[in-house]
Amino acid sequence: MRIALFITCFNDALFPATGKATVTLLERLGCEVRFDPGQTCCGQMHWNTGYHREAAALAARFGEVFAGADAVVTPSASCAAMVRAAYPKLGVEPPEVYELTEFLVDVLDVADVGAYFPHRVTYHPTCHSMRTLGLAGRPERLLRAVRGLELVPLPAAEECCGFGGTFAIKNSDTSVAMVADKIRHVRETAADVLCAVDNSCLAHIGGAISRLRAGVRVLHLAEILAAT
Repeated sequence: MRIALFITCFNDALFPATGKATVTLLERLGCEVRFDPGQTCCGQMHWNTGYHREAAALAARFGEVFAGADAVVTPSASCAAMVRAAYPKLGVEPPEVYELTEFLVDVLDVADVGAYFPHRVTYHPTCHSMRTLGLAGRPERLLRAVRGLELVPLPAAEECCGFGGTFAIKNSDTSVAMVADKIRHVRETAADVLCAVDNSCLAHIGGAISRLRAGVRVLHLAEILAAT
């Protein structure tokens, strides 16, 4: 199957290992991955902060870049949610975009991707993955099939981490209180690694973990699934 990879600007700039892991994983499963270097931001930041005209221009560009793709796969639930939920409101017909875990489970129909990751792991379901995409138990299903991995439930998992893009800047005090709660629950799991399907949320939580010296590593789920 030929896959168009949407890596997202956030991952490209700050978390390139996630993109590499996504390619490694998809190719291991027999997919032909195509990356168009002409891709840019999906417009999520602009849309969320009220710059809808600018978001519409980026949405139109996105449609041009990925026109004709059988499937577009991205390791970002929030960007997939932007394309799927906001583009129609901007008058742009969205291409068929899948968040990585839903593509693996729903399209490729796999759970065991051949990964090995001998660590105690807890999973944070991000807001966009739960509330917009409805990923439900897909990420956990994939994690449970990883050899050597011990998956432990995260208390109050459905509570937001406090990132929310510009929310963390405009409402910093509230955001800090929310991420403090999240880290407290992460510590309760005694996990070695906290994973999620959005690096934006992991950056927020990971920064707070680093400042508090909580001793937990954050890692995108794609990097766990690519590990052997």
